[in-house]
Amino acid sequence: MNSELLVSDTAHFRVDYEINPYMHIGAQPTPEAAAAEHRAIVAAHLAAGRKVEYLPSVPECPDMVFTANAAVVSDGRAVLGCPPPERRSETPHFREWLTGRGIETVEAPYAFSGQGDALAFGPLLLVGHGQRTDERMLPVLARELGREVVPLRTVGARWYDLDLAVGVIGDNTLAYCPEALDARSLDTLRGLGADLVEVSVEEAGRFALNLVSDGTTVTMARHVPRLAGELRDRGLEVVELDTTELAKGGGGIRCTALTLDHRAQH
Repeated sequence: MNSELLVSDTAHFRVDYEINPYMHIGAQPTPEAAAAEHRAIVAAHLAAGRKVEYLPSVPECPDMVFTANAAVVSDGRAVLGCPPPERRSETPHFREWLTGRGIETVEAPYAFSGQGDALAFGPLLLVGHGQRTDERMLPVLARELGREVVPLRTVGARWYDLDLAVGVIGDNTLAYCPEALDARSLDTLRGLGADLVEVSVEEAGRFALNLVSDGTTVTMARHVPRLAGELRDRGLEVVELDTTELAKGGGGIRCTALTLDHRAQH
């Protein structure tokens, strides 16, 4: 679980457009600070024993650092993301990298935010829709990846990807923000039989749920003390990192890592 990750870099990270509520062209990330944040995230992954693969960013792709939107990968097969038009130029670079590693790639026929809206949870795939992923992707993902898909609708642009509303902590533990999901989705989530950790709107809005966990170590944003405390109380090691500059692009720690080692069966 999250033991092999693909990252890029912040060499060309900037805000050229506004495709989520966190992006403002007038509030540009500071290059040196953004690079330091990203280096710290990669260092934390390595310290936790995770393998990190690297794909250099290219000048025409200012959001390429957010590799999670590139695809969702499971059992050596990837359904590529179909992002907003502003980010379409990223896809060929990720397709080439994945196929070069022997991963079979499948094009998404509808809008799809990749792993941002597709979180592996044991044998299940939690799939967000209603914002940047078309609901018609649900059966596509089930068919192409051979997983049972659990649909979860987020309730507004603030939660433009599911990984801002739900965080996978372990094989039977989820953290979530109740206000980020509609009533039917809340019923669905609460009916999974998982250990659920509720997160406030305030902390979720500071990218608390945009985390990477391998079931032992949780790498997450700073300034979300309640969730960090809850996770430590469950015996997890918690590493808190600054994501101030990355947040100017609407992303956090989970956004910067595409997981390569998902398996449908355990």
